[in-house]
Parts: sequence; structure tokens; C-alpha cells
Amino acid sequence: MTALYHAVGLMSGTSMDGIDLALIRTDGERFVERLGSGNMAYSGAFRARLQQGLTDARAITQRDERNGILKQLEHDLTLLHAVAVQDFLFANGLQAQDVDVIGFHGQTVLHRPDEALTVQIGDGALLARETGIDVVYDMRAQDMRYGGQGAPLIPAYHAALAYNLPEKPQMPVVQMPVVLVNIGGISNLTYIDEEGRLAAFDSGPGNMLIDQWMELHELGHFDAGGAVAMTGQTNAALAAHYLDHVFFTGNQRRSLDRGDFTIPEKNSVSVADGARTLAYVAAASIVRSAAYLPQKPRTYVVSGGGRKNAAIMTELKNLAATGGAVVIDADEAGLDGDSMEAEAWGYLAVRSLKNLPLTYPTTTGCRQPVSGGVLVKA
Repeated sequence: MTALYHAVGLMSGTSMDGIDLALIRTDGERFVERLGSGNMAYSGAFRARLQQGLTDARAITQRDERNGILKQLEHDLTLLHAVAVQDFLFANGLQAQDVDVIGFHGQTVLHRPDEALTVQIGDGALLARETGIDVVYDMRAQDMRYGGQGAPLIPAYHAALAYNLPEKPQMPVVQMPVVLVNIGGISNLTYIDEEGRLAAFDSGPGNMLIDQWMELHELGHFDAGGAVAMTGQTNAALAAHYLDHVFFTGNQRRSLDRGDFTIPEKNSVSVADGARTLAYVAAASIVRSAAYLPQKPRTYVVSGGGRKNAAIMTELKNLAATGGAVVIDADEAGLDGDSMEAEAWGYLAVRSLKNLPLTYPTTTGCRQPVSGGVLVKA
């Protein structure tokens, strides 16, 4: 029998709102049992430090550089992850010895795939010492050494989920080809068809621009439920400005950095129209990028915080319907739309332990299937 591992995955994404945690039991291949999830939100002050970290990271030219506040920020970020793990274990009645490995994403502060440069701050050795659990981290770098974009990494996990979608009478039928979409700060999609073909890439801005637009107007860190966007109208000229970006018009798929797209100027449109337009762009980005897939999708299964924005989902359902596809919330498909990326990081950590590929030529553009990650023993 194939060995099964208990893995905790940790994810702090481009929205920088907190740490998602998930516990899974897996063989790192097709068997996945989801056992629990949680979240620890960042304080406003720590989020502001992360924003400063992004600014300081622009000067990085080597992966190990930690200029400006980045060295102290990396230390503090790691300790926050350690507290999150300890709280999660306590809440679930677990001890460190009940977990085989932690998959630690850290926080991406710089991602320049054209320069083969990606930086995720997070001290794996410190996390292992603080938790008493083995840690696998730095999972993007090896892919870049083999010519890959370093993102997205979640497709290997998406594929495992697609093979095991629950079949219950009350759940919608997921028809192939299926695309699993994660709408985080930046959105990515994974295509799986009946033959098991896998393709994936970043699809465009997700929540990132909307979050920044709301912050610009001092209306919080995000548009809760898409309430503001639902009162606005799409500005066609502004939407075209984004969708004419070379990312959508070029033939090569590439991964994105937070700095690749910027928000409109403050008084260029109303707050509501800006939010609605950026929601439309988030949805249209997914459908436009799907045109590069081997076949037209018949089903989109959506996870991530963006699925809670009613404007994004309304626009996505309308646009997908024009191509004969349906859009399903991951929760409706029997998955967990909030913790999927955290689950993926636990799953990838187990694959790393077994030296199985994390990325493929059809997911990141690497020259051959590539494993990766750095293991630190507790």
C-alpha cells in the first residue's frame, strides 16, 4: 500500500490578508482526504509592512537579498505562521507528531519570470524549529531553473481533485473539459480533459485591482461581496484599456506579478463604476485566457476569495455562457473554495518528499517535469 502522509499547507497569497491553513492526508498522487482548514488574518499594521516589503523588494537582483525591511519582515512573517500552525493544531486536537510535513509558501514579494527571478520571504528552518514539524518551502525556484515561469503551482493538486470530484445527487454535474479557476489577487486556471491532459497558467488580475481601488478611496481592503461593484456600470473604455494589455494579446502565456497591472487614477471614474469595471476585467481575463486552452471548457469550477464577489461571478457566468460553459462555485462541487490553495501546498510538500513533479511543461513552460522545494528537518 502506498504510504500516506498528514500534511499542513500554509498559504499567504497576493491579497496579503492573512494565512490560510489546511490539513490533508495524501499519497501525493491521486488520493487526497481533506481533514480541516483555518485562517489567521493579518493586522492592518502588518499588512502595511507587507506593502512596504513589496516596495523594498523592487531593488532585489539576487534571490537571497533582503534589503530594506525585508529581513525583519521575513522573520516576523515566519513567526506569525508558526503561531497560526500552533493555534490550528490546538483547535483540531492535534500534536506536532501527528503531522508529517508542513508545506510553506511564504509571501511572494517579487516575481519576474522573464528574469528567472522569484522571491518568497519565509524562513523554513525557523518555522521547523518553532513548530517541531519538518518543513518544505521555496517550491518555485527549481521550476525556473528549468526554464519555467515559477507559477502556477496549484495545477498538480487541481488534477488530483478533478480525478476525485464527489458524485452526489444534490451536486451539479461537472462536465469535461473542466477548468478549475482560483481567483485570488491574481487568478490562475487549470484545464483537465477526458484524456487527462493538463494545461495551466495565470489568467490575469483577480481581486488585486479591486482591493487596491477600495484602499485608494479609504473604503476598506476589499469590496465585501462585490456590494459596491454591483451598484456600478462597466466603463467600456477602461475595460478595453486592461484587456488590450500585451498579456492577453501575446501568444505566450506567462505568470504575473502584482506590478504588471495598476489601478485607474482616483477621479477617472466613480468608485462604483471603477469597482464594476475591475470586476468585469477579472472575469473577462479568465474567459480570454481560456481561449489558449486545448479545447473550450464546458465547466468552470471557481475557488478563492474572488468567488465571493457577486459582480465577478455575475460577469463570469454571463461570459462563460456565451461559449456554452457553466460556472460552479467550488463549494457547490463538494470542494473547499477557501482552503484549496493551502491544501495544494500541503499536497505539493508531499510530492516534494517523494521527488514527484510539482510542475510540467504544460503548466509553467518548464523544459521537463520538475520537482522542487527545500526540506528542513525539525
